[in-house]
Amino acid sequence: MLSPLEETLLAIMMAVIMLGMGSSLTFKDFRIAMRHPQAIGIGFASQYLFMPLLAFLIGRALQLPPIQAVSLILMGCVPGGTTSNIFAYFSKSLLGLSILMTVCSTLLAVVMVPLVLAFYTSGIDAAFQIPSGNIVAVLGVLLVPTLLGMWLRRRNANVGACTELMGGILGVVVIVFLIATWVPRNWQLLMTTGPEVYLASVGLGLCGFLIGYWFSRAARLNPQKARTVSLETGIQNGPLAVLIVTLSFAGEIQQQMLLIPVMYSLFIVITSTFLTFYYRRRSQREELARDQAKVEAATP
Repeated sequence: MLSPLEETLLAIMMAVIMLGMGSSLTFKDFRIAMRHPQAIGIGFASQYLFMPLLAFLIGRALQLPPIQAVSLILMGCVPGGTTSNIFAYFSKSLLGLSILMTVCSTLLAVVMVPLVLAFYTSGIDAAFQIPSGNIVAVLGVLLVPTLLGMWLRRRNANVGACTELMGGILGVVVIVFLIATWVPRNWQLLMTTGPEVYLASVGLGLCGFLIGYWFSRAARLNPQKARTVSLETGIQNGPLAVLIVTLSFAGEIQQQMLLIPVMYSLFIVITSTFLTFYYRRRSQREELARDQAKVEAATP
């Protein structure tokens, strides 16, 4: 359970992260994206069709109790996390596409998250269901700094770039903050938590990576775009899920609900790091192959 001070700090940090994310784009970027909508559409389908379904199926397969099934489904419904942009950069994926997908999924989250979450949790005890009004309120408030960031970028590119960097760094800081404050106080709870909860926390991200990549390849996106969609699909906005839970529940229910979002946020950094190294090697091999092909073509 987070203290009132920690909840306030989390809300402030999330607002700054969204400000930074908005500062990474201009309204012109959306017009450019609309000329090549295939990758954005595939990312949308991966984010709001496959991830919630994956979370629901994993919860059923592992027979999670209702309270943790809801938190897992919430993790499957939230938009992509801003740390996906960092991993896209280091993996030599398409950073611009990653940022655009993150912003688009966040803007659409006000409508999509409450709808999809209500659909998949409709048969679960009402005591554990997250009120749609809470989700809309949180996401609606976070849209303000996102749009403000886009305005800042348009008014002054240098200020926008600095804000973007600050938001990206803070995205990592928030995850460290959650782990550093929540894990020590709940160590005993973590030690007594069943393996199925750990499997769900790790498995959602891993399945998201696989689905995002192979769905993109099946839709004939090139490997670099497919890797970008893969990272964007598997890396969900864990801190946002934590914020929604803390504003919706209290006491023991909040503590149990926070298990999967906090554990997911920890494990997704680890799995994404390994995947980033693998994707980076793949990108480098493709670059070498292209360079070699150019040399051979130029050789008489």
